[in-house]
Amino acid sequence: MAPAGSAARSGALCEPSRDRRQRLGERGEAAAVVALERAGLTILDRRYRRRIGEIDIVARLGSLLVFVEVKTRAGTGYGAPAAAVTPGKRRRMARVALDYMARRGWLERPVRFDVVEVEVRNGRIVGIRHIVDAFRLWPTG
Repeated sequence: MAPAGSAARSGALCEPSRDRRQRLGERGEAAAVVALERAGLTILDRRYRRRIGEIDIVARLGSLLVFVEVKTRAGTGYGAPAAAVTPGKRRRMARVALDYMARRGWLERPVRFDVVEVEVRNGRIVGIRHIVDAFRLWPTG
């Protein structure tokens, strides 16, 4: 017989919480897609994953490629959702963006990095904020 609490240490009891966070994230991404399309962007890909990282949404606005990180929060206890896009996350996004562009022969296209914050309260989406050109990784000139 397993010792008391061993299921919690193994992560078995954490799965419902993870599933809930995953569903929350998926709802946030779906809401972000709608907001981006309403803003005139064309969605090219969702959840573009490589070994080095992931980009939630890849979109296009004319010839401009837009790589979007979606941050969904069910509360403000951890601060503004965009604050979770750390310098490390930005670097990973840039590497994945370069991979995406290289695989399509689009290395010369202009690019922008956006963040979409989705706020959820009591199970309902109560706010969406699209932060255009949220960060840059190299000087523009």
